[in-house]
Amino acid sequence: MAAGLLLKMVGFCVWALFWLAGSATVSTSTTAFAGGEAVVVDARSAIASTDDDFVCATLDWWPPEKCDYGTCSWGLASLLNLNLSNKILMNAVKAFSPLKLRLGGSLQDMLMYDTGDSRQLCTPFVKNTSAMFGFSQGCLPLRRWDELNAFFQKTGPKVSFGLNALNGRVPMADGSLGGPWNYTNAASFIRYTVNKGYDVHGWELGNELSGSGVGARIDADQYAADVITLKHIIDSTYQSNPSKPLVIAPGGFFDAAWFTELISKTKPNQMDAITHHIYNLGPGVDDHLVQKILDPSYLDGEASTFSNLQGILKSAGTSTVAWVGEAGGAYNSGHHLVTDAFVFSFWYLDQLGMSAKYDTKTYCRQTLVGGNYGLLNTTTFEPNPDYYSALLWHRLMGTKVLSTTFNGTNKIRAYAHCAKNSEGITLLLINLDGNNTNHIYVTSQGAQTQSARKEMSDHIPGLGEAAELTRQEYHLTPKDRNLQSQQMLLNGIVLATDANGDIPKLEPVQVEGTQPITVGPYSIVFAHIPSFYAPACS
Repeated sequence: MAAGLLLKMVGFCVWALFWLAGSATVSTSTTAFAGGEAVVVDARSAIASTDDDFVCATLDWWPPEKCDYGTCSWGLASLLNLNLSNKILMNAVKAFSPLKLRLGGSLQDMLMYDTGDSRQLCTPFVKNTSAMFGFSQGCLPLRRWDELNAFFQKTGPKVSFGLNALNGRVPMADGSLGGPWNYTNAASFIRYTVNKGYDVHGWELGNELSGSGVGARIDADQYAADVITLKHIIDSTYQSNPSKPLVIAPGGFFDAAWFTELISKTKPNQMDAITHHIYNLGPGVDDHLVQKILDPSYLDGEASTFSNLQGILKSAGTSTVAWVGEAGGAYNSGHHLVTDAFVFSFWYLDQLGMSAKYDTKTYCRQTLVGGNYGLLNTTTFEPNPDYYSALLWHRLMGTKVLSTTFNGTNKIRAYAHCAKNSEGITLLLINLDGNNTNHIYVTSQGAQTQSARKEMSDHIPGLGEAAELTRQEYHLTPKDRNLQSQQMLLNGIVLATDANGDIPKLEPVQVEGTQPITVGPYSIVFAHIPSFYAPACS
């Protein structure tokens, strides 16, 4: 017993040394003292911030006939046919309180809105191989919009709706589409929405029409004029409302010159959020997706997009902020047992951490349900691993982003935020290595204040106070150590809904703060450290 107490005392002293030493000694002293490695968190000031409801998911328009590479993975996951009474679906959305939802996708620019005029037919999408994206023009019946809003009122998400931006366009000599946006149908739909009292967080113009476009493209100058038109529609339609929805655009792939022009011509306050899409892993049919996800240098490649957009916004003098409006990783509906399996949480959580560092305010995952990249299973609605990763991020990671570095292998990805609705910080550690277990200490960069030094030194003489330094850890691993498993374990327990369709409680393990964080092979750890002295978080 005395030996155990001595061991605890030594461990605590090592931990306290990290706290008191600052950044100068971190990289050299950790191995010497503990045979471990260190994450250095600079908690003196935040480097960026996110929205409180940073986590977002999408719902799309694809019919069951949408197929990729011979596989039809959408089922009844369209906004037009989704089972809105499913208990698991309802509980999955409610659990976030709130979850941001982005309604849109490729077919939104081929979607008309029912006006209630019986002379206007409102027909669904029909497969047509000669049409853009393989489907004819479709229509959203007002009764379905009513049903969707009844679901939203029960489950509480913050909804952004993607509008058809192709109405009224004419072909141009350069291959783009030109002419002003014909907003008549969209304005009628927005008026109906306001008159019914439906709460829409934002209206987004168009889908993947920026830069070289996907299926079609529109010049940035014309797009800016159309965004300003949307802004005027919203201002006039919501003039008697206490708060107005966000104006969002363009929902496309980042093109520096195109985005710069759009931002310049809508500044300082005509466009609230600029949205870009991410499918950096390539096509879903690629057999090397897992290798890409496990490659740190490949993951790092997307940082330039976040950094470039952040730079454009900072230099432009605009109130516009950056969102990721759609991110499925692998395009054409993802890849079964990769983008809907445990391994995808490595990519997904790394994306959340990386994008947040560059001041991204919201990150919308493709999809909540639908395709092979849903947070929920398309047929059963049972949560896939990424659902739990998203929920843990939402509950644990606060809005303030802290500079974080790891002094060891590049297979460990490390991100830290101020803790959400709690003291201290939350650290996210991702281990892309399947062989090595890492024992990681956490220390602060920069000198502590005198009061902080006293606070820590007061703990060194005895271990009674050390109990106050307990942290909460959430260890995520795949079932049977299979990266392509669709079942995730939290601290060794399989996560699954119960017979009533309730989302399981996400319970941490309590760990003595003097001990290093143990990150097993191919695992993810969220560690809430309430005792971490973080001036940025006060």
